[in-house]
Amino acid sequence: MPTIFEDTIIASATIPGTGAISLLRISGPRAFELTDSLVVFRKGNASEAKPNTIKFGTILKDGTLLDEVLVCIYKAPHSYTGEDSVEIMCHASSYIVTEILAMALGLGARLAEHGEYTKRAFLNGKMDLTQAESVADMVASTTAASHRVAANQLKGGFSAELKVLREKLLEMASLLELELDFSEEDVEFADRQRLDALLDTVMAKVSSLASSFKLGNAIKNGIPVAIVGATNAGKSTLLNAILGEQRAIVSDIEGTTRDTIEETFNVNGVLFRFVDTAGIRETTGEIERIGIERSFSSIRKSDVVIILLDAVTLSNTLSSSGAFPDESLTQILSAADFTAQKVIFALNKVDIVGNLVDNIFVNIKNTIVSYISKKSVATSNKCDGVRFVEISAKELTGMTKLLDTLSELVEKDINAVSESSVLVTNMRHYEALVTAHKSLLAVKDGLASGSPTDLVAEDLRAALSTLGSITGEITTTDILQNIFSKFCIGK
Repeated sequence: MPTIFEDTIIASATIPGTGAISLLRISGPRAFELTDSLVVFRKGNASEAKPNTIKFGTILKDGTLLDEVLVCIYKAPHSYTGEDSVEIMCHASSYIVTEILAMALGLGARLAEHGEYTKRAFLNGKMDLTQAESVADMVASTTAASHRVAANQLKGGFSAELKVLREKLLEMASLLELELDFSEEDVEFADRQRLDALLDTVMAKVSSLASSFKLGNAIKNGIPVAIVGATNAGKSTLLNAILGEQRAIVSDIEGTTRDTIEETFNVNGVLFRFVDTAGIRETTGEIERIGIERSFSSIRKSDVVIILLDAVTLSNTLSSSGAFPDESLTQILSAADFTAQKVIFALNKVDIVGNLVDNIFVNIKNTIVSYISKKSVATSNKCDGVRFVEISAKELTGMTKLLDTLSELVEKDINAVSESSVLVTNMRHYEALVTAHKSLLAVKDGLASGSPTDLVAEDLRAALSTLGSITGEITTTDILQNIFSKFCIGK
């Protein structure tokens, strides 16, 4: 298969000086010619070598040894890019790598751009655009779940789903286009009931894929966890305890945290994105008020909410009034969605209250469960996603229990992600699916209202075009530039 590029590119696929070996990739029509000019092989040369072989050689600079190297030979179209390609393995000295790159550039190679190898693979038909984007996800994956999702997309799982959808829509489009061709005869080729049933099937699948973005994005970028509570409940101390470092400023002064602080952390193989929020209380300060508004926004956006309760404050309240008239807790409970979110109530500072902790814990637990039951009367499983733990963020007491509880709450959703799971993890894909669904809804409304066939067909073509843009069947230079510029050099 002839490739569409005339120039030959080179780049280091590894970071020099970070390991024992560096890998340089050469791809393009002159890959073998350049390699033979760079490397002195013990026997034969790259141009005449069998494909998928490794050859030993040396690279000389001014007649003296620069390095001994191993060279992998890949011949078009059986290479990553679909072009003649070579991978040179040398020692990871930054000096050696820089010299080899300079020599190759002097022989006519060009330094590769970000993601140019994968871009060439896409343009040479080795993979579609969703698979190309999954390469970056595979490189960036830090957990087993994110790796499984990326691996499935790389194998073409998402592409296969889209292919089926587009085939169904193309069938509809062909019937409608046929009616347009014979519009003057007033002939109806397309069975409206059949079209409606087919449309319902496609719309349901598009909607399902779009809905999977919430979980897919969380697995890829971290499940959002909001740490909320009243001022001085210990939220920043808890974030620091989870991370094992002093990430957030801790102070006895109320209202120290004025804005959200985000950090990702791997808990039992699952990536979480923890958000430390401003303490919730009544305030007249404009900056603190904005911070508190962002705290409530974080609650609404999070999949898991850790509500931190101050055992000392609760102990004092209990001893003086026997009740828990905590306005900040009431506001937090009102903001949380117990039917959709997982919620952990963490009773903090248990090391200070001593023997009172059991009494405090039982009272606050009963109060909260009663509140949730009254708030969500329409849902039978209101407290299924609610847990209670006792901790001391300062003394690191109960931290293992807290993190294990966090893992337990998301375990079912994460374990459901297998190598065959199709989840949307990319915002570009999600937005395209939402747009396509709107176009399909217009088609359905048009069929139901008896709109002219040409208008219905136009909406259908729009849906087809949008779905095609996901896999790259319909794309632009700007889209490709935006996608591949985010890749690393050498990939």
